[in-house]
Amino acid sequence: MRRLVVVGSVTGAPGVTTTALALAAAWPPEADGGVRPVVVEADGSGGDLMMRFGLPSAPSLLDVAAAAGKPQPGSLLGAVGELPFGVRVVVAVPGRRPCTEAVRLLATEGGRRVLLGAEDEQGTVLLDAGRLGDDVEPLLRAADHVVLVTRGGAEPLTHVSTYRLDAEAFAGRLTLAIVGPCPYPKDEIAASLGMDRVVFLPWDAKAVAAMNRPRRGVLRTTGFRVPLLMAAARTLARQLADRRDGPAEAHADEHNRRDLVSAAGDEGMTSWARR
Repeated sequence: MRRLVVVGSVTGAPGVTTTALALAAAWPPEADGGVRPVVVEADGSGGDLMMRFGLPSAPSLLDVAAAAGKPQPGSLLGAVGELPFGVRVVVAVPGRRPCTEAVRLLATEGGRRVLLGAEDEQGTVLLDAGRLGDDVEPLLRAADHVVLVTRGGAEPLTHVSTYRLDAEAFAGRLTLAIVGPCPYPKDEIAASLGMDRVVFLPWDAKAVAAMNRPRRGVLRTTGFRVPLLMAAARTLARQLADRRDGPAEAHADEHNRRDLVSAAGDEGMTSWARR
């Protein structure tokens, strides 16, 4: 089966799509038997990539969702297109109503079967879920990894802490990706939020511009002068590709072995949570 990595946020627009695209572009070529990953745009509020790159309206996420209830739903790869910098995608149409229903169908057993494929299929699906809602809960539970994307200020981190994602259920599968500047130490954030992994992704305007160009080009991920974002994405992509564990139950022991102690400030709370 394919590996499923859900990329989403708990509030705002911190750069979920950019993070998913960067991970796909930087995915280790030797992973998954050389099968390139696929980014699936599954934001219930509507897609962006179709309009951004002038892609056709079909096939799209709607076609994948429509096939989810069929006895023989077919292959996810039939709906895959390619962006100018070489990343494979399944795009979503703009508009909340059709996408909300498509995401709901994708989260059903049939939808998950389409995403994960047959037992002998290799590859990785990077599911760009946008802002996480109740509709994607079954996909979060089925995911090999969940990457929460946020900005690094006190308010965004507080939103993450109050989202109440079950750290025990997601032990070993959860990464917090902080985009842009962050004044707080990684270890403090990890201990305070009970996160297995916290990574920093620099805000890199040049790399973002390269990913948004409608003309074909190369997004450098190796060698000299690798954009800062792509270097960080390459490190995270390798970590995700190297750790393929089972669903939530398989991670309970790992969680129990962790010994994270909250870093507290003078007022008895973490420094980033102090007002």
